[in-house]
Amino acid sequence: MSPHSFGNNPQSAVYKKALEIFALSRHISYYLSHDLAYLQRNGKEDENIYFTGDIVQQSVSLAPQILKAESQSFSEEKHKYATSVMRLSNLLYKNCERLERINSNGKDFLPLLRKEIKKFRKLQHTWRLTL
Repeated sequence: MSPHSFGNNPQSAVYKKALEIFALSRHISYYLSHDLAYLQRNGKEDENIYFTGDIVQQSVSLAPQILKAESQSFSEEKHKYATSVMRLSNLLYKNCERLERINSNGKDFLPLLRKEIKKFRKLQHTWRLTL
């Protein structure tokens, strides 16, 4: 991958992958939330439903943080936002692992999301070096 695929281009590879992850996590969350929305036998809600919202919230935050990092003039600010992107991708990955333990047919899609997050992390590593 050339260094020109990163930088101040909102169509950079890392940005595009962030958008793909958002779309995928939104679809998975929608699917899982239907399975988890029902009350349990004891009348309580399944606490795992909150993780479905977390994966959407974390993934929707990736692209704006990437754009902020790419638009900064100073290296220190760029790295502050890049660190935020790294933290979000780590949280997203952990929440996928948590959701894989739930009782839902939708959990079969989570390994696909984790695979895309791994690809994102590789792109992210190269991207951080170009900031």
